[in-house]
Amino acid sequence: MTDLPSIIANALGAIAAVGIAGSAAAQPASEPVKNVVLVHGAFADGSGWRGVYDELTGRGYRVTVVQNPLTSLADDVAATNRVLDRQDGPAVLVGHSWGGTVITEAGVHPRVASLVYVSALAPDAGETTAQQYVGHPAATEFVLDTRPDGFGFIDENAFKTAFAADTSDADAAFMRDAQVPIAMSAFGETLTNAAWRARPSWAVIATEDKAFGEGMLHTMARRIGARITEVRASHALFMTQPKVIADVIDEAARHGAPGKK
Repeated sequence: MTDLPSIIANALGAIAAVGIAGSAAAQPASEPVKNVVLVHGAFADGSGWRGVYDELTGRGYRVTVVQNPLTSLADDVAATNRVLDRQDGPAVLVGHSWGGTVITEAGVHPRVASLVYVSALAPDAGETTAQQYVGHPAATEFVLDTRPDGFGFIDENAFKTAFAADTSDADAAFMRDAQVPIAMSAFGETLTNAAWRARPSWAVIATEDKAFGEGMLHTMARRIGARITEVRASHALFMTQPKVIADVIDEAARHGAPGKK
């Protein structure tokens, strides 16, 4: 008969072996990147990534879409990390607009091989998102309606021009009426990480984007050393330019590597 101490010792040894294997799996230095995690921005939800999702899954990628609560930077980073924890290998982490701040903070996760910024914000560690707007012309057509509880929407009358000028009137109306408000205080939260300092980065910039002042997107993309692709589109390029974005993500998957810049 096997005694109880032996049973416990064997069980602990098995657990330790699993732990070591799991740790090794969390550092996929040479694995091909077949996972993509998509992070939406403010005033939207993850369903806007459907076209990009279809493009990438058609190319054989495993794609997961984060649903940000938009209640704080910390909450959105936590939502993103929960998705990254579930990946079975290295992943490209993609963020649109406010999602760029989220992937900058969350992108130090060991599963992240590379970053793609889609008309997205890219602060540095120790900075806030709000600081990125300083020194650039105001985006006068991007009119916000901030409510007494501190959550902001895009003004209904300005929505199509500001956010979705290259969509149909029907699609723009649906997006306007399905807005997800963001806690405006999130823009004042300080980042502790700047994943772009340790991960190779790509940027897709919409040339007709009305959410940012002239030159702002290019300034951020150049600072982080991103490979830049321009496309004629509105701020809703994550919906209207799925092939262009999927092509850039595909490149980031083929050339990204955890911990390398």
